[in-house]
Amino acid sequence: MRLKWPSSLRMDHEILIGAGYSAQRLKMYPYFDAAHYILMVLAVRDDLGPNCTAFSRRHPLSCWLSSMVVCFAGSFLANFLLGEPVIAVFKKQEDILLATLIWYLVFYSPFDLVYKLAKFMPIKIILSIMKECQRVYKINHGVLYAIKLYPNAHLIHILIGTAKGAGSGIIRIFEQLIRGVWAPTHSEILRPTFTTKACVIASVLLTFEKSGIFISLPHEISYLGLLLFFVYFKLSALLLNVADPLLPFENLFCAVFMGGIWDALTRAVVASQERRVGGVNKLESNGTSTTTTTAIPNTTTTTQQPTSPQVENNIKKDQ
Repeated sequence: MRLKWPSSLRMDHEILIGAGYSAQRLKMYPYFDAAHYILMVLAVRDDLGPNCTAFSRRHPLSCWLSSMVVCFAGSFLANFLLGEPVIAVFKKQEDILLATLIWYLVFYSPFDLVYKLAKFMPIKIILSIMKECQRVYKINHGVLYAIKLYPNAHLIHILIGTAKGAGSGIIRIFEQLIRGVWAPTHSEILRPTFTTKACVIASVLLTFEKSGIFISLPHEISYLGLLLFFVYFKLSALLLNVADPLLPFENLFCAVFMGGIWDALTRAVVASQERRVGGVNKLESNGTSTTTTTAIPNTTTTTQQPTSPQVENNIKKDQ
């Protein structure tokens, strides 16, 4: 089964190809990258909690380094997986300067003006849309770069695309460790967020589309569809508090294919056996129980008290 574009929608097909081509050619620097840096530094500050001000004053180097790690997490992780120099991320000085400027304004602006503006919902929505545009751009370029290095290794294509798109969540443990926090239970591998799952799905679709497996749509339409997908669910999370729309499908999949049915069947069989054994034991206890009554004879012993001499004399006189 291959996905093809309906022949009756040729005009819309051309319009969508043009829109996808334009979206694919957008320059990320500086505006889209700046939106990404702002949201990442905001995430670091929110993760610090109520002690963010004190921490940024006492440990500025740790605060800056953790922010830079989050801002360039996708490149860090992709370089690490591909065996390329991790430090090469810092070779673009303009990116480092822009991210550092945003970090400084978010943490040290007077009256927290920049932080409050970035948290203002209309501005945050605009920043989030720009961030999702950059995310799809990075996933696409990650998959294309992996295909160039390893043409037939589909798993590597998916891993690099996911690392590029969801790197900040995957290496969150390392970023927290820089700030002196060790929280291994918050691993993205143990509890993946919807962002990571969506990046995996996007990487799989782009890999299949580039390899001609199941998908024969033009690349521009695939790119535009993924862009709309990410923007739609990001707005749903911000405006409607939709945390993870994939969770019901995951539960159904795990119940059917990951042993859920057999576990439920095993529990039902064990419970029925326990009820059966309990009923048999109850019947046996009712049939063999007897009541015994022991008669205790009621004997009264009369003890004759010795009489005094005066009493004996009185008795004799009466006789």
